[in-house]
Amino acid sequence: MAAPSSGVNCEEFAEFQELLKVMRTIDDRIVHELNTTVPTASFAGKIDASQTCKQLYESLMAAHASRDRVIKNCIAQTSSVVKQLREEREKNSDNLTLLKQLRKEQTKLKWMQSELNVEEVVNDRSWKVFNERCRIHFKPPKNE
Repeated sequence: MAAPSSGVNCEEFAEFQELLKVMRTIDDRIVHELNTTVPTASFAGKIDASQTCKQLYESLMAAHASRDRVIKNCIAQTSSVVKQLREEREKNSDNLTLLKQLRKEQTKLKWMQSELNVEEVVNDRSWKVFNERCRIHFKPPKNE
C-alpha cells in the first residue's frame, strides 16, 4: 500500500503514525500472503511461485520506498519548523509560549526519527520472511 509523500500531514504525529500503520499492512500480512500464494513442494505445479514472488518483491520494494519517503519528508518538514522556532527563540528568549512550541516540535522530531528505526526493523523482518519462502522461486535484481 503506497501513499504519496506530498499529501501527508506531518503536523499531527498521531496522524503520521496512523498513516504509517496503514502503509505497513503489506509487511504485517506477509506471512499470510506467502502461506496463501507460494506453494509448498506438494502443490508446486499448480501455482507459478516465481511470478507470485516477483510481484510480492515489487510490492514490498514500492511500499518500503514510499514509507521511507514519507518519513524522511516529515522529518525534513519538522526539522525546518524546529530551526525556525530556534531562530525565533534566540530573538525572543523570554517568550514561554515559543519555548513550549519549540519543545513540542523537538519531541515530535525525535519520534519521527525513531520511526526510521522502526521502519528498519519492519523491513528486515519482511525481507527475512520473503527470502525464506521465495529464495528458490525468485532472485531479485542485483542493483537493488
